[in-house]
Amino acid sequence: MRCPERSTDEVGRLAALAEYGIDPALGLPGLQPIVEMAARTFDCPAAAVNMIGDDHVFFAASEGVRACDMSRDASFCAHAINAQDILVVEDATLDPRFHDNPLVADGLIRFYAGAALRSPSGHALGALCVLDPAPRAGLSPEDRARLRALADLVSDKLELRRLGVQAATRPNRFAASAATSPNAVICFDAGARVTAWNAAASMMFGHDAAAMIGEPIDSIIDPRDHPLVHAAIARVRGGGTPVTEATPLTGVRADGTRFPGEIHWSHWFENGVIHFGTIVRDMTEAQAEHDALYRLANYDALTGLPNRNLLRARLAEAAVAGAPHALLVADLAGFGDVNNALGQAAGDAVLGEIGTRLGTLVTGSDMAARCGGAAFALLVAADALLAIDALTEAMIAAIAAPIHIDGVEHRLSGHVGIALAPDHGGEADALIGSAELALFQARQLGPGSRYVYVPALRAEAVARRMYDAELHRAFEAGEFCLFYQPQFCLADGALTGAEALIRWKHPERGLLEPAAFLAALEAGPLAAPVARWVVEEASVCAAFWRARAPDFRMGINLSAALFRAGDLPQLVRGVCARRGLAPSALELEITENILIEGEAPIVEQLGALRDQGVHLAFDDFGTGFASLNLLRTLPVTHIKIDKSFTRMVRSAPRERIIVTTLIDMARRLGISVIAEGVETAEDAAFLREQGCEEGQGYWFGPPVPPALFEELYFANAGTLREIGGSAG
Repeated sequence: MRCPERSTDEVGRLAALAEYGIDPALGLPGLQPIVEMAARTFDCPAAAVNMIGDDHVFFAASEGVRACDMSRDASFCAHAINAQDILVVEDATLDPRFHDNPLVADGLIRFYAGAALRSPSGHALGALCVLDPAPRAGLSPEDRARLRALADLVSDKLELRRLGVQAATRPNRFAASAATSPNAVICFDAGARVTAWNAAASMMFGHDAAAMIGEPIDSIIDPRDHPLVHAAIARVRGGGTPVTEATPLTGVRADGTRFPGEIHWSHWFENGVIHFGTIVRDMTEAQAEHDALYRLANYDALTGLPNRNLLRARLAEAAVAGAPHALLVADLAGFGDVNNALGQAAGDAVLGEIGTRLGTLVTGSDMAARCGGAAFALLVAADALLAIDALTEAMIAAIAAPIHIDGVEHRLSGHVGIALAPDHGGEADALIGSAELALFQARQLGPGSRYVYVPALRAEAVARRMYDAELHRAFEAGEFCLFYQPQFCLADGALTGAEALIRWKHPERGLLEPAAFLAALEAGPLAAPVARWVVEEASVCAAFWRARAPDFRMGINLSAALFRAGDLPQLVRGVCARRGLAPSALELEITENILIEGEAPIVEQLGALRDQGVHLAFDDFGTGFASLNLLRTLPVTHIKIDKSFTRMVRSAPRERIIVTTLIDMARRLGISVIAEGVETAEDAAFLREQGCEEGQGYWFGPPVPPALFEELYFANAGTLREIGGSAG
């Protein structure tokens, strides 16, 4: 253990400490709130103001410190008073100065941070410290500033103590003591007239000391704060509890300018007459920092509108007031395209313009706010649905109006969710949740839509959350599995491949088909993990069966989540390498709905897959609005005619024409055709006559587990029972 070094002027240091007249047994109770504040600020179990004596140390105030070795040699604070800056020890067991210190051995200190406290003469008196029996990371620059600010508060209290001791013991030397203080010290009598005024006070207020003696203290305090000061004086004169906390007030300089300040109080008696002393601090910089931090915490930097934090606070105030109010939450459809196509700067400009427009829709105590991303909100005091409906129309119109950025016109549309208080939520978070549920419903209705919250939405949301939790459990428990439906060549009846179809072996509801759960699965966080598992699992079977039928293809439905991840070509390449599978063994199926999410990046990934040799099939062809148009850009090798057309070719002439036209068009484009939903021999014969290459449907066979698929379609082959796996 390294003992702390002593000051070269140890005699002067101890003399300076004695000027404060602190009884080690009593300490200074006025410092206790600051110590408690330090412990809370740094989330430490212990904090203290530790004064350094000759051989021992003592606490002027402490919080959470148990009985311990109080020798100076063991004291961390005795080291802190010698440091040029704040002393921080992240883990005392690893520090050569402290690893064998008794305070460390007793489990009292692993982490220490202390700021030295100095007298006006510059002598180190002790330190304000925070302690933790567990190690932790060092202090950030912001935390160092906070600890120093708290130490400054302790120093102010100590200075008041020193001046009080001087006045009580040697009244004739009080003025000299105040004169040497670096703080603005002002003393006054029971009549609130100045009796002492030091140089620091002259610099702060601009008044000469001689001119201020005998002047009323009111002359340097804003009139609005006069009652506060006089009430404090009257309370002490009447024998009441003296002011122990700093008092905020507005100071008035000689030139009439005002500044935020605070005063720290003390009082004493001279020959039975009460006197008051104060240290005054100019809080201009602190107030500016506070205002900046408040704005940072409560306002959006891009639009200048209140943010979600301030919106929540205002909602809480409105809930307490009990007056009817409405919350309108909107998002911007199409904003992602602006950001992706033109960059973040253009996106920021669009958000700024939308924020300005929405800000003009509110007046008085109403509020427009940006809730993050491309989401905005209006909080209005209203109870008439007609007025709210008109405001919603204005909100949607403001979003839809053209926006010109750098000569380029942008058009967006909005959705709006509406919640009314108190009917739809009395608390802030409840009302926000209701409005966002209504917004979710508005999105389903399309651009420019609005929706007013109804209780059924929350019940549906609860059900979705419960279902989502059940899906997670199912995936972890391996309850998902794949069934396989065969595909046959219509010309010669040969097996050409199979389509992998997901099922859920639910422990209570039995075997569930995709219609019962796929929409919820695709909308949740499991979409990508399950989709990756499907590709891996289907590829296992594809490799096994392709060894028996070299031209066998495995059809796999792709999830939009795989495209959003952006690494689908790499995923497929890795799967094929692990399974020893030729890329041509896979036929990846996409639908028009996937392409709606973002055609360009998806087409790019499809091109990379096609370059690897993977077959690509356009599933449910003919049912979408843009199926024909998409054939111009998609590198597909197959189209799959939707079963809704196939089933009607015998009874509906229009559908028959559509199917024959699709087959002819695909043949001219060099694209193979697979017909889904083939249920009869007549269906198969008609499609074969029209030149359709392959068919899939119950006429050939239903979806079955992999082991049964093996038994049905691969004669004299080994069993697949070992490879028919489940998700998990």
